[in-house]
Amino acid sequence: MAGEVIVDALPYIDQGYDEAGVREAALAMVEEETRRYRPTKNYLEHLPPLNTSLFETEMMKSEWERMQQRQPMDVLSMKRYELPPPPAGKMTDIAAWTECVENSQAQLEHQATRICNLELMLEYGCEAWKSYLELVVASVSQAQKNLQALRKDIQEINWERKNAQMKGGEKLRELEATWVGLVSKNYDIEQACVTVEEEIMRVQKVKQNALKRRRIEEERVNAKRRKLEQREQERREMLEKQHEEQMRQEQLEQEAQELARKDEEAAAATAEAEAAVAAATGTSSEEAAEGAAEENEEKHSGEQYEHPSACEEQNGVHTEISDNQGSPNSQERSDSNQSEGSGGAEENIQREDENSL
Repeated sequence: MAGEVIVDALPYIDQGYDEAGVREAALAMVEEETRRYRPTKNYLEHLPPLNTSLFETEMMKSEWERMQQRQPMDVLSMKRYELPPPPAGKMTDIAAWTECVENSQAQLEHQATRICNLELMLEYGCEAWKSYLELVVASVSQAQKNLQALRKDIQEINWERKNAQMKGGEKLRELEATWVGLVSKNYDIEQACVTVEEEIMRVQKVKQNALKRRRIEEERVNAKRRKLEQREQERREMLEKQHEEQMRQEQLEQEAQELARKDEEAAAATAEAEAAVAAATGTSSEEAAEGAAEENEEKHSGEQYEHPSACEEQNGVHTEISDNQGSPNSQERSDSNQSEGSGGAEENIQREDENSL
């Protein structure tokens, strides 16, 4: 009996279903029970285990992998339905012409098969459809007979249920009258108990008020202590943030000084190297300018790595220099493009151009 479900709904004798809110409450109870219901019986235990790999072919596996990888489906190839001639370069190739002829023969056979199917459909299609419609009508007739039989069984079950509920309704009404009498007696007893409970509640209320005042005082003291602790914590966090900010500023200043020193050393080394190369090899001013532009491009590429904020402006300068190395006026165009970059890069390029000239 512990695992059984007792159905206490008696729709043929119960009253009050038409009142406002009763139907909504009943539907809410049904939804709640449906949500909490967990079936404990396996209704498919009499069947053999399901073979999920029965239809797993290589094509289905490959398609499943393609869908998991979110790749588009291959477009349907219409090449075999076309009759293209051999390419322009293979007009005299016998193999190409043979392939085209075989394709034409295959398509001709395909069209002949289609014509044959159409002829068969014209000759036997009507009779086939008539036979199919007869089978459909017979299936519908059998389904309607089954439906009528089920409706008849449902009607008989409802009649049996109504008779059983009407017989039990008389006994339920007698029990309800007895219950009303007992409830009335209990009400009298409860009235006597209320007086005693009121006195008990009055005493408890006095005690609760005293405890409440004491608890309020304790909460006030705890709140003050928490505020003091919070202020102390905020002060410590503020000091830590100030210390971190100071350390960060010092680190940035050191990095800036180191970058400036490297730039000065690189500029001096470049000027000395250009002067030495020009004196030793006797190159022309144009070749010296090209070498200076290349070295300047390498130097500014390093600066772009160290200063990401100036990468976009310096990329235009380096591209213009590399494109104009073969012309006599490459230095003038590179100077005009470099004027649009950062101030430090423009001064370095002009200084190196003067040294090379």
